[in-house]
Amino acid sequence: MAGKAPQENIDEQKLTVGSVQKKAVGIPGVLHSLEVSLKQMGPLRSAQTLLQINQKDGFDCMGCAWPESDKRHKAEFCENGAKAVAEEATKRRVPPSFFAEHSVSELRTWDDFRLGQQGRLTDPMYLAEGTDHYVPVTWERALGILADELKALKDPNEAIFYTSGRTSNEAAFLYQLMVRGLGTNNLPDCSNMCHESSGSALTETIGIGKGSVSLEDIYKSELIMIAGQNPGTNHPRMLTALEKAKKNGAVIVAVNPLPEAGLMRFENPQTVRGLVGGGTALADDFLQIKLGGDQALFQGLGKFLLEEQRRTGSPQAGRVFDTAFIDAHTTGLGEYQEQLEHVTWAEIVTASGLSEEQIRATGERLLASKATVVCWAMGLTQHKHSVAMLRDVVNVLLLQGNIGKPGAGVCPVRGHSNVQGDRTMGIFERMPAAFLDALDAEFSFASPRPDGFDTVAAIEAMRDGKAGVFLGMGGNFVRATPDSDVTEAALGRLSLTAQISTKLNKSHLITGRTALILPTLGRTERDSQATGDQRVTVEDSMSAVHASRGRLAPASDMLLSEVAIVCRLAKLLFETDDGGTRPGAPVADWDALSGDYSLIRSHIAAVVPGFEDFETKIEMPGGFVLPHGPRDSRTFTTDSGLAHFTANELEYPKVPEGRLLLQTLRSHDQYNTTIYGKDDRYRGIKNGRRVVFVNQKDLDSFGIADGTMVDLVSEWKDGVDRRAPDFRVVAYSTPVGCAAAYYPETNVLVPLDSKADVSGTPTSKSVVIRLEPVA
Repeated sequence: MAGKAPQENIDEQKLTVGSVQKKAVGIPGVLHSLEVSLKQMGPLRSAQTLLQINQKDGFDCMGCAWPESDKRHKAEFCENGAKAVAEEATKRRVPPSFFAEHSVSELRTWDDFRLGQQGRLTDPMYLAEGTDHYVPVTWERALGILADELKALKDPNEAIFYTSGRTSNEAAFLYQLMVRGLGTNNLPDCSNMCHESSGSALTETIGIGKGSVSLEDIYKSELIMIAGQNPGTNHPRMLTALEKAKKNGAVIVAVNPLPEAGLMRFENPQTVRGLVGGGTALADDFLQIKLGGDQALFQGLGKFLLEEQRRTGSPQAGRVFDTAFIDAHTTGLGEYQEQLEHVTWAEIVTASGLSEEQIRATGERLLASKATVVCWAMGLTQHKHSVAMLRDVVNVLLLQGNIGKPGAGVCPVRGHSNVQGDRTMGIFERMPAAFLDALDAEFSFASPRPDGFDTVAAIEAMRDGKAGVFLGMGGNFVRATPDSDVTEAALGRLSLTAQISTKLNKSHLITGRTALILPTLGRTERDSQATGDQRVTVEDSMSAVHASRGRLAPASDMLLSEVAIVCRLAKLLFETDDGGTRPGAPVADWDALSGDYSLIRSHIAAVVPGFEDFETKIEMPGGFVLPHGPRDSRTFTTDSGLAHFTANELEYPKVPEGRLLLQTLRSHDQYNTTIYGKDDRYRGIKNGRRVVFVNQKDLDSFGIADGTMVDLVSEWKDGVDRRAPDFRVVAYSTPVGCAAAYYPETNVLVPLDSKADVSGTPTSKSVVIRLEPVA
């Protein structure tokens, strides 16, 4: 029997602060997984569902994008994966009677945890202008309203089509086709807010915006640097790969402002040693870097390698660099060396918060390694200078030839299960001309060529009255985005907001003048169409594509798949009354595509390189790996045909006296904007979320005691005070001058105009704040 949904918001008065954990997973992780699963699904459904996660004939976890090894365990999931599945496969429901009982005004007062815990949406719902309750409508009526609003726009660029990383390859491909058929490239997605900086830097330097390593490379690596990432919470299955690498002799260096349990010791619940033997120590070194100081670290490492390459009398002199690789495959070394000569050790130390000795010791680790991998996540991608920072990561790897050889490479660890696949399928406001040309040829139309809106530009367009309709394919846009007050006001200016969703969230409540909820199938559910049960595909962080097939009965007979929703909407937009195709629209049999997803895959095979014989390839257990020039053959599709060293001026955040630099982050009971519970077990937080982690030395200088209630107020050049009220101060091990607090509660502090150069990613890891004690 599943438990009842909570009927109250989190009571922050019950928040307690305990001891910080120094190890991850183990028996507590197993017990918590089971606790959440039983509450949401009950015992029988839990067993049926959990044993299908990430199996070759099962469904892909809708959590993170970490890949599966070829040899699978019976329980091939982590604690947070179990939570994600339990949330989707829950027995709780949100039927039309729920909306009759609860007004939108009331639901706006509910917190994210309470909203998300209510269960699965069951019926299409409509919020008419001037009303305060959603009412049920038929699918025909719901999609008719949406199609009419889109057709009524004066310019297709007044429509915004957002995508979450949960969306399958098949749904994403048809979605972008529909959007471009309408005449716009306005395809912002969640990647704009996370790994856009990675894609920008990697495309510039190695010619492809994806990581270059496989799981085998992780296992074979001699040195793994993990920077700005907390795998114990965000990608727990990565810990198993790191454990295997450690057993094979790898050295692991953790680079992060906070000490995270998952990088200290891993108690693998799949092994006896993990359960009762103390587990495996992971990080050999922990570099507690200042927020935004990672570029300085990697410039310091490059400077150290250059000095050793030139050191007279050293046995390493002239042998530190992989000159054969550099000469054959790279350009720009001279300019990069000049930059390293120019930057001083004093600047590097100031910017990073690390000592010169620490950086040199890490440089010695590089010298000793013949195969190095650098992994990173949001800690490196959400700063103003993130793209330059990641170029410098690539620079260090190129010096020693650590691209395109076993055990080495770049490893941006993606956060959502198919966010990389969605980009491959065309979910991007600036797709290359080659993709658009192939799309045009396959569907006999002319796709628009001007760039569309990314996430920040989309919010600006809504704010400025340049947009009229918003359609969200999954996700929780209003809670994922920066500058919450601005974003909410911007959405309120639209004529219609529509959300394709599995569960209730704030984006259903912060609406335009009218709103639609379009409930859809989840990954765990059987997708039955005209030709039988369907499968979809996803792409993981390491470019492996595989099939996913749900087995559970749908949460409601009224649910449509994402593919079916797109196809029905596209028919309304593009078909003429006699069944033909509107002039200028893509030529496609939308009914046939909705009924047989293999037809979608045949179109993908004709448009997207690497997907030839798509249907045959996914018959193979575990799927197939997409081609990757730098990894496969040291082929770099940059403008020069070579990998690019780059010379980047050293940047780092400079914080005024009496202020702190805030990073927003997840708790352990959370995945992206979904709040699973009230605790952050590893950091010692229980029964609450409104905490700010601050170094004791900063608290002493401010005259603020541990446990004090404060408002967080951000400061930006526009002079606007953005305020997140009522946070409890927690003295914590974080660099002096740096602080941390959970999102989405702190997204209100991130200015919309504060974004990364080149990529446009919001700077959620570089927010200048002050603490104001609550009277």
